[in-house]
Amino acid sequence: MASLQEQFLKTGLVGKSKAKQANHDKSNQEKIERRTGTQSVDESRLAALETQRKNAERARELNAQRDAAATQKAIEAQIAQMVQKNRQSKGAGDIAYNFTHGNKIERLYVSASVRAHLTAGHLVIVCQGGTTELVPKIIADKIAERCASLVIRVNKASAEIDADDPYAAFQIPDDLMW
Repeated sequence: MASLQEQFLKTGLVGKSKAKQANHDKSNQEKIERRTGTQSVDESRLAALETQRKNAERARELNAQRDAAATQKAIEAQIAQMVQKNRQSKGAGDIAYNFTHGNKIERLYVSASVRAHLTAGHLVIVCQGGTTELVPKIIADKIAERCASLVIRVNKASAEIDADDPYAAFQIPDDLMW
């Protein structure tokens, strides 16, 4: 196999005098390095190594971003599957159940038994993709671990009364409409 210099000579890209001058310069540089015992710095090689390092770092960053996006997409798919698989019926839809979503008051029409489960804390309202669904509290806790912003309304299941509460005798009824 011919060297690169010989290939350039054959194609006519480099003349004999240029090739001879390059060989002469290279041999002089090697002699100087042997006499002084120092290595010459090859700027083009250092620049190539620096470029290679920057490209590798950029590739790592892009891979990290791609992995983060894939993880987020997987989490969204898990949440969608949990909601789809465990959603509960809203019932006949004769009673309006009001709840806050962001800064707005939303209304959901549910049956009396579903409303009782919502106020007791057994069912939770989850909003995904603009639709509101009802899921059991256990599933809502799993969804909240992945993305807490999707869980809208969680009522406390236990209503313990404090002994020092002066209004303990005046309970607010659960069926109070507003």
